Amino acid sequence: MTMIFGKPAPLLFGQLVLGIINGSFYAMLSMGLAIIFGLLRIINFAHGAMFMIGAFVTWGLLNYLNIDFWFALVLSPLIVGAAGYALERTVIRRIYKLDILYGLLLTFGLAQLLQGLMTNYFGSSGVGYNTPDLLSGVIHLGFMYLPVYRAFVIFAAILICFAVWFAVEKTSLGALLRAATENPTLVQSFGVNVPRLIALTFAGGVGLAALAGVLAAPLYSVNPDMGSELINTVFAVVVIGGMGSIGGAIITGFGLGIIVGFTDVFYPPGSAVVVFVVMAIILLARPAGLFGKVA
Repeated sequence: MTMIFGKPAPLLFGQLVLGIINGSFYAMLSMGLAIIFGLLRIINFAHGAMFMIGAFVTWGLLNYLNIDFWFALVLSPLIVGAAGYALERTVIRRIYKLDILYGLLLTFGLAQLLQGLMTNYFGSSGVGYNTPDLLSGVIHLGFMYLPVYRAFVIFAAILICFAVWFAVEKTSLGALLRAATENPTLVQSFGVNVPRLIALTFAGGVGLAALAGVLAAPLYSVNPDMGSELINTVFAVVVIGGMGSIGGAIITGFGLGIIVGFTDVFYPPGSAVVVFVVMAIILLARPAGLFGKVA
């Protein structure tokens, strides 16, 4: 058997794939957080709960309405995004002029509320969601077997991340969003409904979390704790990449997923803390993060 750094090659390649998959979810979740913080200056601690709700909505669509994975891939983000839109219009908008800490506390409380409600209804063990038939099976790569669904998740995450980055950073819509948050009065004078635009931005951010939840449903147990287990790591990704930097969130998300995957091979006890060690080192060297702008 081929050995690399004293470890079997199939093991390393398997951990690389696992790291990229975890990095896919880190990237998608942190990208949504970066959009909400970068454009609205809200630290959305309920982002992990929206990821969890997206997975549960996917499960509910199948079990209550017999709507399969492919339709859920579209419907779940729209449903959760609509809930996010209503949340912004009724609650979030009231704290824009307050200290940033109020947003963190509000969304933290919301996350605890949602998690508690889902635990009360479904229990802590959660429910299962089968892999779509079209994406079952494995691909033989010569050095390892790669499940088709995992390959799909990686491809979908890269495509989604690129599309969102391009839309926000390289299109007129993205420029309009940035202008609306920096000078809403001026943008409003051109006939743009700025409050609605801001609400749609928040809805889009939580919709991305829900989309990640749809992709996660066949991979992990759909349970009330699935968001809280990820959110600390996702916040670390955003900080390392640079608060508000969408490109930084994507690159850092995939990079840290791979780092955690390899740490699991060479020093398993360190996999739980390696992200935060990296964060401490990066912040000491560059307080604004790798791609953040120094104020």
